[in-house]
Amino acid sequence: MSSITRTTGPASGPAVNAITGPILILDDLRDGRMVLSALFIAPTGAILPPLLLEDGAAQPEPLAEISACTVLRARFSLPADRPSAYQWNGTRYALAGGFGGGLRIAYASCNGEEHGDLDRDGAERNAMWARMGAEHAEQPFSLLLHGGDQVYADEVTHGHPLSADWPDRLPRDPAPEELNSLRRHLREGFLKRYLAVYAAPEFAWIAARVPSLMQWDDHDICDGWGSLRRSRTYSPVGQTLFAAAREAALLFQHGCCDGDLPARFADPEGSHLGWRIEAPGLRLLAPDLRSERSRRRVMARGGWRMMKAAAKQSFAGRSLILSSVPLLGPRLSLLELLMVLTPRMQKYEDDLRDQWQSRAHRASWRRMLRLVRDMAAQDGQQVTALSGEIHLATRGEMALGGGKLLHQLVASGISHRAPPRAWARVLGMLSWLGDAPLPGHPIRIRKIPGQSGRYAAERNYLVLERNGETWSAAWELETSGRSAPLAL
Repeated sequence: MSSITRTTGPASGPAVNAITGPILILDDLRDGRMVLSALFIAPTGAILPPLLLEDGAAQPEPLAEISACTVLRARFSLPADRPSAYQWNGTRYALAGGFGGGLRIAYASCNGEEHGDLDRDGAERNAMWARMGAEHAEQPFSLLLHGGDQVYADEVTHGHPLSADWPDRLPRDPAPEELNSLRRHLREGFLKRYLAVYAAPEFAWIAARVPSLMQWDDHDICDGWGSLRRSRTYSPVGQTLFAAAREAALLFQHGCCDGDLPARFADPEGSHLGWRIEAPGLRLLAPDLRSERSRRRVMARGGWRMMKAAAKQSFAGRSLILSSVPLLGPRLSLLELLMVLTPRMQKYEDDLRDQWQSRAHRASWRRMLRLVRDMAAQDGQQVTALSGEIHLATRGEMALGGGKLLHQLVASGISHRAPPRAWARVLGMLSWLGDAPLPGHPIRIRKIPGQSGRYAAERNYLVLERNGETWSAAWELETSGRSAPLAL
């Protein structure tokens, strides 16, 4: 990281005194190479040196201006099947490669908290990122998957008269100049959040050395986005909030902007942000469960079209589906009914409506599970779901027929502190009820190896390993340590 002295800047905007980056993003895998973006956030007017490669150089180019900051990106490629490196500003950054054979993948989600996240002690907040970095130094990761809630943006609406009471009270017909003011306020708020996350040394170290792939969830917009009432999300304030969050996600999670989406995205126009990447024996599918969401649907036509095409496509190997909310979970209808009937608990209704298991989404859940079943029915293909969102670690299984299992691996809360253990026990008791949304395909919530309960209330991340054609998964838990490997 290179420091740049800055003496002036708008009082309302984030103060930026140094270059943040590089943050590596995997745009695509093509012709045996990783197509990469290196993202930087710099004070406006700063001159960034190029990235130095074995066969040339890549100069960071401006993507966007926000307040007194410029977001820049350098695009380049490196071999996908073997170790390689690039150099920037006097530092050499080594990458593991390995997409042609044995590889290690880290998965994390829920990188923050709803309230006061920017005020937390950095060493405490980022302790699990530091642990992941130490592990990478010993056994390198080829890829870092982020499963949702990369930032907690719930407080970006604070401090502006149009959104101060979001989502409880909204102005009926705000003037265009008021909405423009809100847009500037929100853009600066999102920048501040991403800057705080990306500049943290524990995160920045590994993010410069391991390419990331991200898919957003509600807190990257606001708590419960898409499960809130239509009068909120489709209001002028709601649409301004979504537009600012989407712009920020494209910039900071994907290193791009409208009209410039990498080839991995299913819709070049970006009506939804679902994407797919393929490597030898590995396919990554990340449906967008937020852009098209409403209280009665999880995805619209574009998202379903992407998943139907993936289910029909012949593929030999392992398909990893990033479902930001768990694809397999306990029966929640009783808990959902209790929350609706209890006035003090109704504020949590959107949290349950977020889930595939919600009564409102049960038909969509069955549809997705049928697609996954059809995908796994193909010869030579195995399917695993990766999820976050619940601030706990757990796993589930659904029998698919033909001796195949759908494994659901949940790693949630890399920096979000764990909920009370009593909540983990409540979910564990609910899981005893079982569920079978598809007849003949029962869902079971299982214990992580070495855990006494079905849900582990500890901060955590997941490690996936491929040796030959054999896959395994292990959880790194803050207090319990590393779980025994689970064969997939």
